[in-house]
Amino acid sequence: MEAKPFSSLPLNPALLQALDSLEFRQMTPIQEQSLPPMLQGRDVIGQARTGSGKTAAYGLALLSRIDPQLSKTQALVLCPTRELADQIAKEIRRLARCLPNIKLTILSGGIAKRPQIASLEYDPHIVVGMAGRVQQHLAQGTLKLGDLRVLVLDEADRMLDSDFEEASRAIVEQTPKTRQTLFFSATFPDAVRGLSRRLQKQPLEVTIDTAPTTPQVEQTFFEVEPSRRLDALAHLLSLHAPESALVFCHTKKDAQGVETKLAQRGFSVLGLHGDIEQRERDEVLVRFANGSCRVLVATDIAARGLDIKDLAAVISYELPLEADLHVHRVGRTGRAGRSGLALHLFSSRERSRLSAIEQRLEMKASIGKLPMSALSPDRPVPATVVTLCVDGGRRDKLRPGDLLGALTGDAGVAKEAVGKISTFDTRTYFAIDKRQAKTVLQKLREGKIKGKNFRVRPID
Repeated sequence: MEAKPFSSLPLNPALLQALDSLEFRQMTPIQEQSLPPMLQGRDVIGQARTGSGKTAAYGLALLSRIDPQLSKTQALVLCPTRELADQIAKEIRRLARCLPNIKLTILSGGIAKRPQIASLEYDPHIVVGMAGRVQQHLAQGTLKLGDLRVLVLDEADRMLDSDFEEASRAIVEQTPKTRQTLFFSATFPDAVRGLSRRLQKQPLEVTIDTAPTTPQVEQTFFEVEPSRRLDALAHLLSLHAPESALVFCHTKKDAQGVETKLAQRGFSVLGLHGDIEQRERDEVLVRFANGSCRVLVATDIAARGLDIKDLAAVISYELPLEADLHVHRVGRTGRAGRSGLALHLFSSRERSRLSAIEQRLEMKASIGKLPMSALSPDRPVPATVVTLCVDGGRRDKLRPGDLLGALTGDAGVAKEAVGKISTFDTRTYFAIDKRQAKTVLQKLREGKIKGKNFRVRPID
């Protein structure tokens, strides 16, 4: 069946203009099935895998309910991680680019409250945040939800610990009963459905095929002794040498241990977990996205919301407790028709998890063999680029084009030697060929970017 165009929906002309400028013309299945009822004001539970267009679906729905002339908070999106909050906010801002004077504020934990309080001095139309921090602002009176029209829970399945349950109740108590409530996630266990029954009114359930078993993803399982997991992981990384690999661990402690041990073996590796500050998290993700780090070790929840394009491989250090989490992991590679690699380690005690995955995907797992008695020596593939940081960003009106101009101009760097440029409010990161990094660093320090002197430093 041919996909329907966004123009077939009763959307604000400004939203249609934004969609056209973004070259979003045909709806994805989750958008086609969930947008019409949401635009009618119905509560919806939407289930579809990562990358299916869930954020744009509810983003268009909530923007359709916003009155720009009413300077009150009218939409709230709750999510489990800072990275996901940033990603959601970026997508909604893109969709709202042609709407006049829409203000959006991010309220994430782990960062200073003072700038958030300043941004709340005048009520934003839209708030995207984590439940705990939103609850804190409500308690302090810096955020008010009396005029809320739409409440969204994104990745609701990762938000079911006791802290979230308590925070969500406190938040909902301060919202009008007339609000529209939307749940979106890749998986929906029974606990989430129970939360839905408490927060939603006769929701319409929209489920799109979430199976990641696409021909372009090569998926193999390997049985190992628990004591040899790290040896097996290092072997697979050396054997396949993926350009980028996301390694999943169960716990923060496991992720920290795997990161440390891989680094000791010479791998280009970083970790992502809850114990690092926001700036460090930003830098970890920048380095992984631009190729100056080739392996990222993370827990399932820390990896939620990561916008990693062209991910070559996902590796399960051990099988997840839920088959749907396996689906979510594998769905991160082999996107947009590209090939992907999914490798999974498991012990004999995890056989029941393997069976659950086979049942969920309606397939027989491909079991590979590892020569555990004669594993090849570690052959870490080094990154060919490093990351440099310019202490200037959007607030300084420093754009990626300005930096690229300085690099290819006065610094004399070939455009091909410059990798991904990532801009934040006060910093700009860029990848550069390792062989030229020292010279580029010196020339940028001696010269100017956009007529100004900026501090430039390596972060690798």
